[in-house]
Amino acid sequence: MTDAIEKRACEVAVYMIETGATVRAAARHFGISKSTVHKDLTQRLKQVNRGLYLQVREILDENKRERHIRGGLATRRKYKGEDPLMGK
Repeated sequence: MTDAIEKRACEVAVYMIETGATVRAAARHFGISKSTVHKDLTQRLKQVNRGLYLQVREILDENKRERHIRGGLATRRKYKGEDPLMGK
């Protein structure tokens, strides 16, 4: 694994820990795919920085537990004619 990939994995993890962002939001922020973010956080980070991995794992698990709620709210906004990405 190259240093750039390790650095990116750590940067994405720190961003998610500080903001509580979802994988989609982190991918949008860093301009990379959701798949890359997920692989960075679940596989690569585990090898590079175990402590950071454990912290980000908690956020990923929390987001997974809450995703059905966010999905329902997005559908509600869609049918009310609001912009689903803006949350208003």
